[in-house]
Amino acid sequence: MSEFISPRPDLQITFNNRLSQLRNVFLVDALLNAVSTLNLEVINEELRSLVPEVTLRKVATWGLRGEIVFPVPSILRASPFLLGYYRLLLGFSQKQFYGNAYGFGPFKQMEELGRIPKGREKELQDLCRSLCKSAEMLVKGVKKLDTAAVHELTLLTLGPQFRGGVLNLLGTEATERVFDLIKTHVASATVESSQRSLTVTNAAGRAVSVEFSSDPDISITEQLPSGDVRNLVAIEIKGGRDISNIHNRIGEAEKSHQKARNAGFVECWTMVGVLRLDLDKARRESPSTDRFFRIEAVARPGSKEFTEFREHLLARIGLRD
Repeated sequence: MSEFISPRPDLQITFNNRLSQLRNVFLVDALLNAVSTLNLEVINEELRSLVPEVTLRKVATWGLRGEIVFPVPSILRASPFLLGYYRLLLGFSQKQFYGNAYGFGPFKQMEELGRIPKGREKELQDLCRSLCKSAEMLVKGVKKLDTAAVHELTLLTLGPQFRGGVLNLLGTEATERVFDLIKTHVASATVESSQRSLTVTNAAGRAVSVEFSSDPDISITEQLPSGDVRNLVAIEIKGGRDISNIHNRIGEAEKSHQKARNAGFVECWTMVGVLRLDLDKARRESPSTDRFFRIEAVARPGSKEFTEFREHLLARIGLRD
C-alpha cells in the first residue's frame, strides 16, 4: 500500500456563490451523521495518532473538526461507504484510486457495498495513515476550507466521474444503434445473430462476421476458403453530440484506425453523433479514415448518407443490393 498519494493538483480554487446551488449533494452530511453516533474521544485520539497537531490546529482555526478532512478507522468501520467521500475530497477517480498504483483495490467494496473486505480490518489503520498524509498536503495547499468548500472539492471529482459515465453510455448506445442498422441492411443474408455479433453468407458463399469489439468498435471480417480471415472494415463510433469535443474524439478514432491498418483492415470508417461536421478538418485529423458518416443521417431512410452507407456496406461484405 502506498505510504501516501499526492492529492488533487487544483488546490488553489476560487469558491463562489455557486456553492449554494450544490447543497443537494450530502457527502459531508453523511459524514456528520456517522460521527454523531460515535465516541468523539475515540475519534480525537485516532486523529492525534495520525495527524500532526499543528495541522489539526490549522483545520480547527477554519472551524472544522479534523475528521472532515482526515479519515480515521472508527469512522470507516461505522460507515465504510465514507471511503468514497475521502477519495473524492482528494480528487481521485475510482479508476485512479483503486488501480494498481496505490494498492487500494481491495478496499473498493467499502465504497460500493458498504462493507470492509474480509481479512482487511487490521489494514484500516494503514489505509487511514496513507490518506491522512495526502490530506495534509491538501490542507497545506489551500488558504482555507469550510464545509461549502469541501462540497465543492468532492463535486469537482464527481462531475467528471458522472460525465465520463454519461459519455460511455452515449458511446455504447451509438454502437448498438449502428450495429442494429447493419443488421437491418444484411437481414436477408444473415444465418446467425446475437446481441454482439452476426454472420452472413455473401454472394461468393463465404461467411462474413460483424462483431462488437473494443478496438475497433465494430469489425467486419470474411472467412476465406483457406481458413484465413480477411479484415474488411473497422468502424469507430463517436456518438457524443458535443461539437466542441468532436475533433478530440476523431483524434481518438485515428489512433484506433492506425492499429486497424496494422492489423490489415481494408477500410476504416468513422461514424459520429454530431449533426454538423467539418469534413476537411476531420480528414486532416484522421487521415486513416476512408469514410465519415453521421449516425443520424445514415439512420434516416431516403437520405443520401443512408443510401451511401448501405451501398458501401453491401459492397464490402459482398452482397447484392
